[in-house]
Amino acid sequence: MVQKLSKEIVGDALKMLLGVVLFVSPWLVGYASDTTAAWNAWASGIVIAGLAVAALTAFAEWEEWVNLVVGAWVAASPWLVGFASHASAMKIHLVIGIIVALIAAIRLWFVHNNPPRVTA
Repeated sequence: MVQKLSKEIVGDALKMLLGVVLFVSPWLVGYASDTTAAWNAWASGIVIAGLAVAALTAFAEWEEWVNLVVGAWVAASPWLVGFASHASAMKIHLVIGIIVALIAAIRLWFVHNNPPRVTA
């Protein structure tokens, strides 16, 4: 049980870190002046990190579904919102979005395809 718990914590901690990185990326990478990309990074980073903190306190399947959607949004937002021409902002959003969505999808897969074992 400790091993299973630590695997869950690692995924949530990684998503929290990715949310923080996305939030600070406009200043770190230098696209804070591009308001569309920066506001998208700030809002999405807060949502990703907030959901990860919530999942660290108590797991709920809906948090993973929301993370899957938010991760897909972050990955597609450079084209949907219109900042794909800013290479560094586009790369950060694409990579972080894909990783967050992938972690959420893996967690959802385990929830639905790894039933609990009952031992006597």
